Amino acid sequence: MPEPRARILLVEDTASLAAVYAEYIRGAGYLADHAPNAEDALRRARAAPPDAALLDIRLPDGDGLSVLRALRREMPEVPAIVMTAHGSVATAVDAMRAGAADFLVKPFAAERLAVTLANVLERAALRREVRDLTAGRARRNFQGFVGAAPAMQAVYRVLETAAQSKATVFITGESGTGKELAAEAVHRLSPRHAGPFVAINCAAIPRELIESEVFGHLRGAFTGAVADRIGAAQAADGGTLFLDELCEMDLSLQGKLLRFIQSGTFQPVGGTQPRRTDVRFVCATNRDPMEEVRAGRFREDLYYRLHVVPIRLPPLRERGADVVAIAEAVLARSAAEEGKRFRGFAADAKSALLSHRWPGNVRELENAVRTAVVLHDAEEVEAAMLPLRAAPAPPASSSADAARLIRPLIDLEREAIERAVALCDGNIPKAAAHLGISPSTLYRKRAAWGAAAE
Repeated sequence: MPEPRARILLVEDTASLAAVYAEYIRGAGYLADHAPNAEDALRRARAAPPDAALLDIRLPDGDGLSVLRALRREMPEVPAIVMTAHGSVATAVDAMRAGAADFLVKPFAAERLAVTLANVLERAALRREVRDLTAGRARRNFQGFVGAAPAMQAVYRVLETAAQSKATVFITGESGTGKELAAEAVHRLSPRHAGPFVAINCAAIPRELIESEVFGHLRGAFTGAVADRIGAAQAADGGTLFLDELCEMDLSLQGKLLRFIQSGTFQPVGGTQPRRTDVRFVCATNRDPMEEVRAGRFREDLYYRLHVVPIRLPPLRERGADVVAIAEAVLARSAAEEGKRFRGFAADAKSALLSHRWPGNVRELENAVRTAVVLHDAEEVEAAMLPLRAAPAPPASSSADAARLIRPLIDLEREAIERAVALCDGNIPKAAAHLGISPSTLYRKRAAWGAAAE
């Protein structure tokens, strides 16, 4: 199957020149997409990002540099070539500073344009290849998340991929694992990032008011409705609607939500005429949604309509050394806010952080570190400063429950290794020496865990 031809966005307001340059582009083997002004250029680029852009400096509603800056901000991987009849050094410098991949002075020959396009497209392809090759490396930060655990690397990759599609994302995870942060990441990375992000917490709104919160209401629809009010569905038009704690939604409203998803239309409370809106759905719950379906608390048809791209956020206790990395990030931020001297954690504090089970996950960790910062002041946070409650002893159980309480040896080994690496500030040979194993064994085990998560 032949490789698809690259599409070049040509931004030129002079019709005769546009026709010539479009023919040059087609003669070089590419597709030409012509925009006569800055507004049309950005509209076309946002609708379908081009493989490269050829921009005139002087446009009737602005200049090519403003288009260039917008493209660099919104589509940094799209290379742009700036062309102008005013080939001064200052113009060329301004263009390159704004992020132009190359610069052409009018008039230019078809061969010159063909070579320039081939060069910038090849460089862009190489950059993508390098990005793809380095994508397997552990990222320590991603869209507000902190942590390099293998389980989180998998989450980062799914969030990136899912964001580019129109499919509904269904996020599950315990309270405090960052479900809303994940939803915001999907929105920011999506083609809808310029639109609104509207979040509704289905557990925080009284049952009798949630329909109005989602779909809005008309004046007089119920006692207290003194004016028309738009709901989240309309407020999120062109953007993302995040339904948090979805499994808390009343069954009657679930049916209306299903119709809204299927048709793209809804009726405000008290209204008779349907209204249309265009939203991308992201949902989240801290419950097992399939268990809620089996229990009759969640509609099965709605589950299958929404459960398109599932993302599970791991609890903090499964993230190993991420606990210390997150704590250090929170400490730096909190110490700056409170004007305290804290620079890091003492060894006993790191050990306490790693051994705690964190039932409240990242939210509990953030609160613990902030409390320590508010109540104390020193160079290092010590274990005694952390408000960590001892985990309750497990209840007496039958032999049938024992298997559930006993953890696999491989999990305990992994926790011990990640804890040692964290306490040694990432120094693998030092951690290996304390553990009594060779550094090569430690490297091999950690590499195997990373591969297993992919």
